[in-house]
Amino acid sequence: MSNSVKINWNEIKERALSFSNEWKDATREEAEAKQFLVEFFKVFGVYNRKVMSFEHRVKKFNDNDGKIDLFWPKTILVEMKSRGQDLSKAYEQAKEYVHGLEQNVLPRLILISDFENFHLYNLDYDASDIHFSSKPVEFQLKDFMLNVHHFRFLAGYEKKEYKEQDPVNIKAAELMGKLHDRLTEIGYSGHSLEVYLVRLLFCLFAEDTTIFNIQQFQDFIEQRTSEDGSDLAPKLQELFEVLNTADENRFTNLDEQLSEFPYVNGKLFAEHLPIASFDAKMRATLLDCCYLDWSNISPGIFGSMFQSIMNPKERRNLGAHYTSEKNILKLIRPLFLDDLYAEFARIKNKKNELGEFHEKLSNLKFLDPACGCGNFLVITYRELRLLEIEVLKALFKEKGQIILKNIDISSLIFIDVDQFYGIEIEEWPVRISEVAMWLMDHQMNMAVRSEFGFYFARLPLKNSAKIINGNALTVDWEDVVPSKDLSYILGNPPFIGKKEQNTEQKKQVLTEFVSIKNAGVLDYVACWYSKAMTVILKNPNVLAAFVSTNSIIHGEQVKPLWENILNNKLEIFFAHQTFKWTSEAKGKAAVHVVIVGFGVKRKSSRRLFIYQDISSEPDEIKVKNINPYLINASNLLLGNLSKPICQIPRLVEGITPLDNGLLSFKKSEYEEFIKKEPNSKKWFKKWVTGHSFINSYPLYCLWLSKISPSEIKKLPHLKKRINEVKEFRLQSKSSQKFADTPWLFRETSLPKNYILIPKSSSGKRDYLPIGFISDEIVSSSSLYLDSKDFFILGVLFSKMHIVWLKHIGGRIKSDYRYSAKLVYNNFPWPISPTDDQKKIIIEKTENILEARKEFADSSLADLYDSVTMPANLRKAHTELDKVVDKCYRPHPFISELGRIEFLFKLYETYTNPIASKEKSVKKRKA
Repeated sequence: MSNSVKINWNEIKERALSFSNEWKDATREEAEAKQFLVEFFKVFGVYNRKVMSFEHRVKKFNDNDGKIDLFWPKTILVEMKSRGQDLSKAYEQAKEYVHGLEQNVLPRLILISDFENFHLYNLDYDASDIHFSSKPVEFQLKDFMLNVHHFRFLAGYEKKEYKEQDPVNIKAAELMGKLHDRLTEIGYSGHSLEVYLVRLLFCLFAEDTTIFNIQQFQDFIEQRTSEDGSDLAPKLQELFEVLNTADENRFTNLDEQLSEFPYVNGKLFAEHLPIASFDAKMRATLLDCCYLDWSNISPGIFGSMFQSIMNPKERRNLGAHYTSEKNILKLIRPLFLDDLYAEFARIKNKKNELGEFHEKLSNLKFLDPACGCGNFLVITYRELRLLEIEVLKALFKEKGQIILKNIDISSLIFIDVDQFYGIEIEEWPVRISEVAMWLMDHQMNMAVRSEFGFYFARLPLKNSAKIINGNALTVDWEDVVPSKDLSYILGNPPFIGKKEQNTEQKKQVLTEFVSIKNAGVLDYVACWYSKAMTVILKNPNVLAAFVSTNSIIHGEQVKPLWENILNNKLEIFFAHQTFKWTSEAKGKAAVHVVIVGFGVKRKSSRRLFIYQDISSEPDEIKVKNINPYLINASNLLLGNLSKPICQIPRLVEGITPLDNGLLSFKKSEYEEFIKKEPNSKKWFKKWVTGHSFINSYPLYCLWLSKISPSEIKKLPHLKKRINEVKEFRLQSKSSQKFADTPWLFRETSLPKNYILIPKSSSGKRDYLPIGFISDEIVSSSSLYLDSKDFFILGVLFSKMHIVWLKHIGGRIKSDYRYSAKLVYNNFPWPISPTDDQKKIIIEKTENILEARKEFADSSLADLYDSVTMPANLRKAHTELDKVVDKCYRPHPFISELGRIEFLFKLYETYTNPIASKEKSVKKRKA
């Protein structure tokens, strides 16, 4: 909100706790209410008193004047009473005040308080009335911290609710998976099995949704097939033939029970399939499917079913990750649905404009270029049809009733499945998506019947979604749907990282980004961004949004992916920062994802959805710009730099053994070697990797930089190892030049004392587990600074630095990936800190190291675990954060977003001081 300072929830809770303690003795409305409310709003970062008024005058029902204790138009009305007074009377008084307010300033909340007790009421409005919630949220002052989430929008957060999947969906997927597995076991597989299961799915859905008669399919199986299942397959074959035959073409002596099934068409039952085979258990499984109520099952379940029957290897190769309905809504709402509903709200009482709006909906076209089983298309179609129902209600509602007179309801339904297009590389999900769209169409036709009281069905099937079986990176999207007709591109393309790509996929990435430097680091999903950009450049009205792994907004991928997009004047207009991907599918993968919506610039503000943690619900904020790191900052793209942007020591790679594990030892291996060859002990040094440093387990290495040839000859076991290293190095062209000195590591010099930074660290830690290492220890698989400067260590310890790492560094799942060239060399250090500031930072850094010593038996992994971190160590870090923050600016940072936005601006000052100065001048003039 423009009238509040954005702060994170931890800060809000801390402020709420302080507020409760400070005001626990307040009692009198007249003397203390105003200051009480001023401090109350400060908890949420609201400092601007101009947005609200105290003692706001208003006319009550009886035309008498009243005074609202505090009124914030369109937001909240507060009525204060002295401690112990009746709050229900105060609420009735507040309701009178609300009725005296103008319609355009009505508040969302009413808060009643006597300093000790709080009653919070939500208000709902429609065109004709105000609805007061009957049950308020009630809590006491001491519990304010536990209830701050009820006031989230005061702090600029808008809570988004997303519907979870019905558990019956999961049961249906599991049962169909069992049937698939058994049919595969008996040898019924491939294309025939795929089409066969799709037909069964249609029949199961049809009998619960009035396409068939109630229990018609179930009765056919129970009454016309034997319990051992021996005749089930031929009976199903006969049924499929009937469903594919129009009534006028059926045999006149056809069995009555079969003849009652409708003609379906749509080519669903047209293909002749080999007869399958069933046994008693398979028949029972099919009947168990019949016993489920399929009328409430989302057609999106077919995506879950698809994944449940794929083996893990296939799923990994195809990058197929079924996205839940909940996550689909996170994409389609800000992409188009919220805007459509906002437009509808503006014109719902203007019938001429409503007609044009209805026509507009019927002309929208959607493409999912990696559609899988069609989940995005299915849910999008449903939401569009639900909006159409609201449009029809507005068009034909008279005096509170729907009046259609003699109008045929089918003529009023404009939206159809042929507005939807998809591309999918596997045939089986193509078949699934086609049927899923028909089933959703029928569900929505039933909704029309329920709303308007007229039966409406589209049988036999005529129109269908156009789903192409092909590779989206070789298929011309123009052949699927012309760009001039397209409205939106959406979906979740394959999650395949650079290391998991096969030879063909790597070739496709390099072909798509042929002129882009460093394209080899890109994930497979990057190709879909590039292809979508090509479409948008042909038709700037097209908008696109994809679910992607969060690797595309971190690390070295950002620049090669986004530089071309930004150079072509495309921008991110909404985004969800990293959250945990969820799926109802069996064997679901653990993936951390983002959602990015992009297109030609349309609006002055952008919608950014942020998460307090990756499993929480998002909060929405309006921002001026969303850069490729999904931050409200300039569109800066950070690349690998050979040296730091600031005057600081260089961070370099640790020592590389290049030994195939022959010169490096675990503790047990070291002890065994010493036992065999005691005289070799003096040539061992302690060895540390990033992982061993964090987890405190010993490693050793043979450090032979000063050994003489004669001494090597005296140590046969050592000599044997050296010979094996030589053979290893000769096998690779890149290491052959080191084969002449096989007793040495690739690097042979060590710093005296240095700061060690592990390359990888858990993303759950609040601080980086780094520290000093002596020259008696050889480091590998990590990074080090040849420095013993406590000031430098202090800044690296700080919250400012780990926030930078979190947003700029690469990721392995949720773990941080530290890089010298990308993270360290691009990090903007404080500009010209004073000697006094440095002195204090050194002192606070020493306090951290002293606090660590108190727990010498604990590893850094334990000390820096967010749950088990000792209180005095956390306090020492917090105190350091405060003094480091002051090196950056005089007033404190109150949120992570504030830190990273500041760091981006400071980075721009370092790297482009002229542009930064011009912006500053323009801002001051404004």
